[in-house]
Parts: sequence; structure tokens; C-alpha cells
Amino acid sequence: MVAPNKATNFEFVIDRLDDVELERPTLIEGLPGVGNVGKLAVEHLIDVLDMKPYARLYSRHLPPQVSVSEDGVVDLARHDLYYMKGHKGGSDLLILTGDYQGLTPEGQYILSLRTLELARDLSVPMIFTLGGFGLVRMVETPSVLGAVTHKDMIPDFKDLGVVFRSGEPGSGIIGASGLLLGMGKYLGIPGICLMGETSGYFADPRSAGEILRVLAGYFDLDIDLTKLEERAKQVDEITNKLKKDIEASEQEERDDLRYFG
Repeated sequence: MVAPNKATNFEFVIDRLDDVELERPTLIEGLPGVGNVGKLAVEHLIDVLDMKPYARLYSRHLPPQVSVSEDGVVDLARHDLYYMKGHKGGSDLLILTGDYQGLTPEGQYILSLRTLELARDLSVPMIFTLGGFGLVRMVETPSVLGAVTHKDMIPDFKDLGVVFRSGEPGSGIIGASGLLLGMGKYLGIPGICLMGETSGYFADPRSAGEILRVLAGYFDLDIDLTKLEERAKQVDEITNKLKKDIEASEQEERDDLRYFG
């Protein structure tokens, strides 16, 4: 932790908020990405599991701006860590989230490395990164795709319904979700990326819910998905209206063509 008012170049600053002792916490990352799937998933976890703030991570590799609260109070762009002590005798959990990813490739590497150094200090045994798998089309029943650091991890996650497709995602995994796994593997921390299928057109709570079903099975957690399911219905109403409007517009164009023909 850097003491308040201490000069720093803000390469990477850890502001500890709780002195709780965590026992080999599993790290789960959910930062903004395709369909905001990962971020939605971890925000829901933080809410329904009543997770507590653990630390704030500041860095000059995040956007050069501050957020402004409803009360008019500013704070630097940051990443947040939340924790939960063992649930039903299971492992402690540590959630990484925030509103931004690193601004540059160099910044992405530095943020990921510093986060992994913190993870190693906390004896994190495994990393989960969460994100969306963009299909550029509407998805009624999203599957959850997986990518692991070690092949022997695949059977356990297949049993939980995770799909492993040869060569997918073809373009790789970009940003923190990929770097935390790749660099973590190099540093000896195994991990998996869970990617919910999504159109990528909008924030996708249904896809986030499917990822949470996998996490619920893996950690033996009771995760109430009611709020996400309600948000998914709202998204469905909006997309259905857009679809009808598009179909009506296309029909009008066809009618006009027949008139002029």
C-alpha cells in the first residue's frame, strides 16, 4: 500500500482497504470486453454474494481521467479487488473488475504483470478470466467456450458444460483475459478463460448468466440469477422491437420497388 499523499509515478499503486488474511484465494477477472459479459458476471457475483472491497489498483496505464460520483466527488480511474472468505468450506474468492483496460499494449502487459505479482504474493492457486465470444449475430441460448493453460484441466470443465472447440477463438484472447492466463502460465499459475457466446452488439446479461452457472457448479455456490434474467428479458424486448422495425422498413422498401416497377 502507498500511504496517502506520498509521491509516486503511478506506475502501479495498491491501496489496501481491508487487512483480512486470505487463504489461497482463486482470482476471477471480469473487465470490460465483448458484450461486457465478464464485467456483468463479476458485478453480479459481488452483489449477490455480498463481497467486500479488498483493494484499489491505480495506474498511469489506465485512462487519464477521473470518475465523478453523484455527490460530486472525484476518483482516479482504477481497478477494484473484492473478496469473499470460503463459501461452504470452499476456497476464498478474489474478484478483479473495473471500468477500463490498459490504454496501450505496454500498459496491458504492465497491469497484468503487477496483478499477477499480487496474486503470487497471495498464493493464488488458479485464475479464471471471463469474457464474451462475439458471433456478430443474435444468440438465444449462449454456450460457454473454454480455453485453458493446461490440457488436463479440460475434462473437469467439460463436465460442467463448457465447450472446447478446435481453434476457437480463432483470433486469440485479447486484453487482460488473455494476458493474465498467458503470463500466469509462465509464472506457474494455471487458469481458464470462460467465454459466453454473444452478439457483441450490446451488454449481454444472458451470456453472463451462463458463465455464472459454470462458476456456481465449480465452486458449489448458490448464485441467484434473478436480476440478470430480468435484465435479459429487457434486452430481448428492445432487440425484438428493433427487429420488427427493421422488418417493417424492409417491407416498405419492397413495396416501393413494386410500385415503381
